[in-house]
Amino acid sequence: MADKIRVIITNKQKTVKIPTGIRMLVRRCCNAVLQLEHFEGPAEISVTFTDNAGIKELNKQYRDKDIETDVLSFPMGENGVYDIDRETGAKILGDVVISVEKARDQAELYGHSFQREIGYLTAHSVLHLLGYDHVEKLEKVRMREKEELIMEQLGLPASSSYIPDKV
Repeated sequence: MADKIRVIITNKQKTVKIPTGIRMLVRRCCNAVLQLEHFEGPAEISVTFTDNAGIKELNKQYRDKDIETDVLSFPMGENGVYDIDRETGAKILGDVVISVEKARDQAELYGHSFQREIGYLTAHSVLHLLGYDHVEKLEKVRMREKEELIMEQLGLPASSSYIPDKV
């Protein structure tokens, strides 16, 4: 078992009711990613649930994109170096912001559960916190493989919409 991982979850929206078990799922996802990546030492991740308006505002403010998106990652570390929480000694990995409104719509669009979508977005975002990117095609495929492996570990069935485009 990995070191202690603290996942701070905040709900800043009222658009979508957060089903029972979602917070536990998010924690399990964070743990699964850090285990898969052999992350050493205690860690802290902040996850915020917002709506489309909230994430659109953040996307505009931080990425200069005036559009809602499903998830944003704000890594606190660079090249494996992180700030340390003085009280706990944990490495502060960063913030994940999920539009639960967008997640609900995408789950419907892709024909899978809301749980699967939240799990996927969490795994995707935590990989970003650890320095993964998907600008290059190979990195995108590698990241997708890790995301699917985590979904499999958590018992969240794959969806055909997540299979990368053929080259």
